[in-house]
Amino acid sequence: MTMTITTSTSIYGTPHVPPLLNSCFVPAPIFFSISSLSLSPTPPRPPPSSQFLCFSATPSDMDTTVAQTLYPLHRCKTLHLVRHAQGIHNVEGEKNHDAYLSYDLFDAHLTPLGWKQVHNLRKHVQASGLSKRIDLVITSPLLRTMQTAVGVFGGEAYTDGIEATPLMAANAGNSDHSAISSLNCPPFVAVELCREHLGVHPCDKRRNIKEYRPLFPAIDFSLAKNDDDVLWTPDVREKNEEVAARGLKFLSWLWTRKEKEIAVVTHSGFLYHMLSSFGNDCHPTVKSEICTHFANCELRSVVIVDRSLMGSDSSTTNYPGKIPHGLDLPSDVAGKLQENNANK
Repeated sequence: MTMTITTSTSIYGTPHVPPLLNSCFVPAPIFFSISSLSLSPTPPRPPPSSQFLCFSATPSDMDTTVAQTLYPLHRCKTLHLVRHAQGIHNVEGEKNHDAYLSYDLFDAHLTPLGWKQVHNLRKHVQASGLSKRIDLVITSPLLRTMQTAVGVFGGEAYTDGIEATPLMAANAGNSDHSAISSLNCPPFVAVELCREHLGVHPCDKRRNIKEYRPLFPAIDFSLAKNDDDVLWTPDVREKNEEVAARGLKFLSWLWTRKEKEIAVVTHSGFLYHMLSSFGNDCHPTVKSEICTHFANCELRSVVIVDRSLMGSDSSTTNYPGKIPHGLDLPSDVAGKLQENNANK
């Protein structure tokens, strides 16, 4: 498994796990580098450093010449990573951590403040032109992430007569929010791999898929293999290293998608443990830009690079040249060839 990832310097919001083979993360413009979901994945064994380092230099001798890397464009994907907006569990859990054990917070929905955060990020996404570039929106299948995803990347308010299925029905998930249209939007897909820590906390347990479908009619739930939440258990909390391994599995799954620019709306713990696998070969400042916890409704843009031919897409911009065919040896090659011929 060989990937590299880079982050974008455009970050919206306030600002050790085994490494993925041949992978790393770095903030852009520097580039950093489903099968069945297992509740007990085995973390990958760390490979030799030369197999996954993004840069050849160590932090002590890293300068602007050596601390750079270059990859073919068609072997890259741009990811826009978003943590959900403020949920009711964030408020209650900060007051008293034991509140996370309460079933009153089951499948936590956004607070009124959370919806304000969603609207502000939406303004940023539209003003930056990002909304016009995204090919696909992936969301964790919980209320707070789906509300955030459709609120940020969805269409305008839905009205009767629009020939497009609504992304979100009015008042979905105690939102007191108008319906949201799917008109002129990228597809939305719910993916279990990018859920928060599984187990124990009811706020991280999802509803049955059949309950979500009428609330989010235009979200594609076809990748969910079970209607019930069979992944969440009341007495065992997923370990940090298991979340990290699941995150790396999610990144590998992304290479099965044809889309090149993808928004991912997910959770703080999932993002933190997935990203902590990267940046160990970068400057400490770059590492901290990758691996700090996300604020509610923060967006970070990164580039993931395929260094081991995991993806199969060919370039849409490369041009082979020599059409029509003609003599074109570079002068140094032609000179060397002539010299070799003379010496025969």
